[in-house]
Amino acid sequence: MASNIVWHEATVQKKDYRQKNGHRSGVIWLTGLSGSGKSSIANTVNKRLYEKGINAYVLDGDNIRHGLNADLGFSPEDRKENIRRIGEVAKLFADSGTIVLTAFISPYQEDRDRVRNILPADEFLEVHVDCPLDECEVRDPKGLYKKARSGEIKGFTGIDSPYESPESPELTLHTGEWSEEECTEQVLHYLEEKGWI
Repeated sequence: MASNIVWHEATVQKKDYRQKNGHRSGVIWLTGLSGSGKSSIANTVNKRLYEKGINAYVLDGDNIRHGLNADLGFSPEDRKENIRRIGEVAKLFADSGTIVLTAFISPYQEDRDRVRNILPADEFLEVHVDCPLDECEVRDPKGLYKKARSGEIKGFTGIDSPYESPESPELTLHTGEWSEEECTEQVLHYLEEKGWI
């Protein structure tokens, strides 16, 4: 890291954006296996927030890898860097007064904790999108589990690469049992309870 850089304090602060927007800001970090429903839930929650006039945005794992993180693969080191970058981007969104929903497998607790620790304590909500592996494999929306089982894809989370379930998430969504709409309502209810919206 360069030693000749200095943080420039912005004239318009997070509190100013929040006051203008009329709501809190922060990061809703959805983590879970591929096919668990992270992206679908994030987008449905985002749509509902948009309809309420709330500034929100979705950062999706696959979409980010098309641009910002196009240079990263799926080695443990690259996964770590992927989550580090996303954490920093999500923090910027929160600083701008936006509620940002992230949908990333983010398999390692250490990496999720690192993101939690760069934000104030009340601005990070870890949401475990909990779906049994066998159900994710049945869904297999991108055909990735089939490729992983056949050996076409190596290091696939849940098959030959680990997924560390959150130790103490703020919210757990059981997508093997609950519908997308029920999960959306759970998230919105939690945000209301916490005074974010």
